[in-house]
Amino acid sequence: MPKSLTRRSFVSGAPAGAYVLGASASTPRSFNDKVTVGMIAVGARAQELLEGIKMVEGVEIVAICDAYKGRLERAVERSEGRAKIYDNYRKIFDDDTIDAVTIATPDHWHKQQVIEALEAGKDVYCEKPLTYTVSEGLEIAEAVKRTGKLLQIGSQGMSSDTQHKAREIIRSGRLGRVTMIRASYNRNSSSGAWLYPIPPDASPETVDWESFLGSAPKHHYDLERFFRWRCYRDYSGGIATDLFVHLCTTIHFLMDAKMPATVAARGNLYRWKESRDVPDTLNAILEYPEGFTVNLSSTFNNDYTRGQSFQVLGTEGTLEIGFRDLKFIPGKGRVNNRWIVKSWPRQLEQDYHDKIKAHAAALAAANDVRRVKESEEYKETGRNATLQHLDHFFDSVRSRKPTVQDVWAGHRAAACAHLINDSVENDRIVHWDFDKELQRL
Repeated sequence: MPKSLTRRSFVSGAPAGAYVLGASASTPRSFNDKVTVGMIAVGARAQELLEGIKMVEGVEIVAICDAYKGRLERAVERSEGRAKIYDNYRKIFDDDTIDAVTIATPDHWHKQQVIEALEAGKDVYCEKPLTYTVSEGLEIAEAVKRTGKLLQIGSQGMSSDTQHKAREIIRSGRLGRVTMIRASYNRNSSSGAWLYPIPPDASPETVDWESFLGSAPKHHYDLERFFRWRCYRDYSGGIATDLFVHLCTTIHFLMDAKMPATVAARGNLYRWKESRDVPDTLNAILEYPEGFTVNLSSTFNNDYTRGQSFQVLGTEGTLEIGFRDLKFIPGKGRVNNRWIVKSWPRQLEQDYHDKIKAHAAALAAANDVRRVKESEEYKETGRNATLQHLDHFFDSVRSRKPTVQDVWAGHRAAACAHLINDSVENDRIVHWDFDKELQRL
């Protein structure tokens, strides 16, 4: 990567939360122009994307590629026979009739395929996390700038109406000063722990092991690694890059924040020891220079919170955020010093209470509105976040407007996850260099 590329030189002056892209190399398209899409990997998540893309007017899936033949068969069926099978993803990039691609391969493939796609003139929708290591984000950013093509990361929460409502409430000041955010993902099942069933027809004849490995360390043919790759550090960052990356994306969006200054984390493998080499339990503390701390936690050994739990804690109230709903709970802020002043001389105690009553009456007379006492609930309706995220991507492809989750948003969210893993694996507190957009060494 050119040494001249830093956050300063690329996005100098960009406000936190502003997702800035290089100027597009293409002119806006007519809505009547069909957008053609090639899909690189069509596993479980990508098949959901496939169904979603079919619902976007004027967009057609014309090409698919995967290292397991069974997925190709199902994807062709879902495309109603319109998608052509390619035996190598580079052939999709070489096809000049294809406008955009989705990339949903294991994490260790993302950088290489995203850059190759951009350089081939394709707009790219890449599933999270954007990167496998911190430094890869800057290489991808350089490719976006150099090619002028569009990149959107697939953390669909960025298109969630619920998250936009939460951001509105936080910005309104109703929560007061936010000093802590707590978020978690908890599960207690084999599927939640990524021990997905392996298709009975999986074999060396139907699985292209070498295409799966790519640049990863060489390893003998192993169907568990192929179908349960999130469990292995050679291909994934585990909980941090698969789950926490969503939480960090949301936190940065809600709080107009870029990155934590310091990260400290602990993780361990307590239960699923025979099936992975990444932790099944992970806790992290992220300290942000904007003046708040984040506590992230996840376990695959209990599901009491039923999936995701997310609370924004402010001096005037709390915001509980779900996947499609939220609740604002005003803080009581009640001062109770009765037990303290009871030890004072009787007259001083009485004087204290008289002053408190007078102050309360003055506030009421002035109609003080600093503390909003009404709770509020919001329930999202309509299209889910994934469908809206795809809508936004293809709208950008047509209009050439910036995507809703660009390379810098993806780089920073993934970098948070990488810092968490570094802290766990090296038993240390890690720091972020805001000028270099890299971990401070």
